[in-house]
Amino acid sequence: MINSGVFAPVNGSLKQYWLVVGNPEHWAVAFQNNNVWGLQATKRAWWEKMAERDGLVFYVTRPVGGAIGLGTVVTKFKQDKPLWPKEVQTQKVLWPYRFEFDVDFCLRPDEWASGKLQIDALTAVVQAGFQPLKLKARDATLEAFSVFVDRATADSAQVGNLHEELKRKLVEMGKIQKFLAEAEYPMDGTRLDAVWRRVEKSVPTYVFEIHVGGDLYHALAKLKHAYDLWNSRIFLVAAQAELPKVNSLLSGTFHEIRERLKFVDISKVEELYSRKKAYRQLEDTLGIA
Repeated sequence: MINSGVFAPVNGSLKQYWLVVGNPEHWAVAFQNNNVWGLQATKRAWWEKMAERDGLVFYVTRPVGGAIGLGTVVTKFKQDKPLWPKEVQTQKVLWPYRFEFDVDFCLRPDEWASGKLQIDALTAVVQAGFQPLKLKARDATLEAFSVFVDRATADSAQVGNLHEELKRKLVEMGKIQKFLAEAEYPMDGTRLDAVWRRVEKSVPTYVFEIHVGGDLYHALAKLKHAYDLWNSRIFLVAAQAELPKVNSLLSGTFHEIRERLKFVDISKVEELYSRKKAYRQLEDTLGIA
């Protein structure tokens, strides 16, 4: 069954899908840099035809050799700054026609080799690189991915519930600490998961971002911006398994906040919440709250 959220119709029919082809290193850089892809000058005509909300099929070449995910075009732009290793080495922009995309579903990098989908309709055309998919190839691809997308949708619901629960607990703990604690605090066109402020007109003293799925890069980018703006104490709440990825980003792109960011395992938030609640209840019982 095809998931209606990912395969939504546009103007009455299923949207156009594009085959995006690159090697593992190229894809790693794309995902690490806010989901950006680039096309060479020879693909300019296709880039101009591509529209926002068009669909994307992520295809990784050898040694993986298969489709690993689906996405949606967010915006297009030209870029004159090197991004991929070959561009950086030569100081030449080889893929100037770029676009940002959202990830609808994608296998983890450690699953690419074993979990990639080898779809005959794609294998037949992949040598041509980036291209619009014809109806037959599009439909075969969407059908192949439908099982994964349906499963991911169910997982996303669980992730969403955990995210909201952690946010609620952070706000409640802030209030127990006598802070002005808020969720979804606005910051320059985006929102922070939770903040604690000392007084009404003050800037956030503590800023929390929760990562339980979604984009780790964006979470760290928001925390860095909060630190740059307000000199806040910044915390990333995530599963312990995410720590190696966090450390990798803190060693590179976000090295400026490496010594400022505090990583908090989700289990520690749960433990701290239970203890603070018990302490508060004891105070209430004794009448000294």
